[in-house]
Amino acid sequence: MTEETITQETTTSANDPIETPPTIISFAKDLANLCSLAGLLSAVLAIYFAIVGNFPAAMIGLVWAVFFDWSDGNIARRMKGRTDKQRLFGGQLDSLIDIVSFGVCPAVVLLSYGDFSPWFLPGAFLIVAAGVLRLSYFNVYGLVSKTSYQGLAIDNNGILLALLFVFHDLFSASVFTVILYILILTLAALNVAPIRTPKLSSGNWYYVIVAYTITLTLFYSWQLQN
Repeated sequence: MTEETITQETTTSANDPIETPPTIISFAKDLANLCSLAGLLSAVLAIYFAIVGNFPAAMIGLVWAVFFDWSDGNIARRMKGRTDKQRLFGGQLDSLIDIVSFGVCPAVVLLSYGDFSPWFLPGAFLIVAAGVLRLSYFNVYGLVSKTSYQGLAIDNNGILLALLFVFHDLFSASVFTVILYILILTLAALNVAPIRTPKLSSGNWYYVIVAYTITLTLFYSWQLQN
């Protein structure tokens, strides 16, 4: 390649129009992303209610965070005309919200239930760290098959934690604290375990999570009234 050719290619490259990226807020107009943000709002409410010690309300927020997390993917798959960048942005948004909903939120629930004792910090750290590692792995490698993940999908943290509090009144506070701590540590281990778990967020399983969300919402709403 001659110097003249190099100069011409450099000039051409320099004169190529630079694509103006869309504004950040423009992605909020996407229906699937709005659904993801609704899930984030649910998680923030769950965190707030956990901090003030209103655990039935916190569980309502958490189970709705799961519902919106399952819904945004279904909405995205049905939308026509989404660009590759919109899909990529939506995937990153979903992943970041997941760590808040199913990593940070369970950690705050554990800390709050333990009266923010330093003894609960290891469990809080592990559930967040496991979630970050799991989501980072998924963002790089994706599904290990068409229908399965490696490690327990992080949304199951919310599903199982919300279910656990259904049985809260069957135990003393001290016993339930131990059970809660064990569950958090178990979920953290399963999130990063070298096991295959099924992908359940589509098909008939979606209707299961709809029924699950409504049932737990009614149950915890009843608890709030009593």
